[in-house]
Amino acid sequence: MKIFLDTANLDSIRKYNDMGILDGITTNPTLLSKESGNPVDIMAEIVKIVKGPVSLEVVSTNTKGMLEEAHRLKKFGSNVVVKIPMIAEGLKAINILKKNNTSVNCTLIFSANQAVLAAKAGASFVSPFIGRLDDAGQVGMDLIREIVQIFKNYNFKTEVLVASVRHPLHVIEAGKIGAGIVTMPPDVLGKMIKHPLTDKGLASFLDDWKKVKKANPKLVI
Repeated sequence: MKIFLDTANLDSIRKYNDMGILDGITTNPTLLSKESGNPVDIMAEIVKIVKGPVSLEVVSTNTKGMLEEAHRLKKFGSNVVVKIPMIAEGLKAINILKKNNTSVNCTLIFSANQAVLAAKAGASFVSPFIGRLDDAGQVGMDLIREIVQIFKNYNFKTEVLVASVRHPLHVIEAGKIGAGIVTMPPDVLGKMIKHPLTDKGLASFLDDWKKVKKANPKLVI
């Protein structure tokens, strides 16, 4: 499973990238709006920090505008993935960008039908938003199961990028289903690292080592 971080916060990106556990980054206008500084500079820096795919989103809602933005976003680096919304104009843009060898992440997907159309148009990634489906009273993971099964049935090369992840259990469920990528906010990734029994065990080990050191003052390891 590939792990992406869903953020535009440079400190968080550097922190987890230095651990060697990040495979990519997803951003959007909302995430960029939460950070201080010039969004253009932030996007440029993210692309430099992370070697894997970095999704940068267009804000136009017509094909011509999307293509113009995609052209500008690609200049940030070869690892840029252009994020296009799942609308009719977006499908047209995806088809054109695919022919120009541009990697696209089709975002705001809430049905298997939408995922299939995005894949057929040429998207490299589809991003189903499971948390928002859960909020609406549906089971977001059911959508992941459907998409993964359909893509497997027809050998689609498009990767399923599970988005709108709210907690670590979403990550485990996505992995059991067979989704290739999960993108999550920094707080969820932080929770994945921690476990109370790990903290308790480490505290016990350190306390015991203090006893060993006390009994052997000259001990060095």
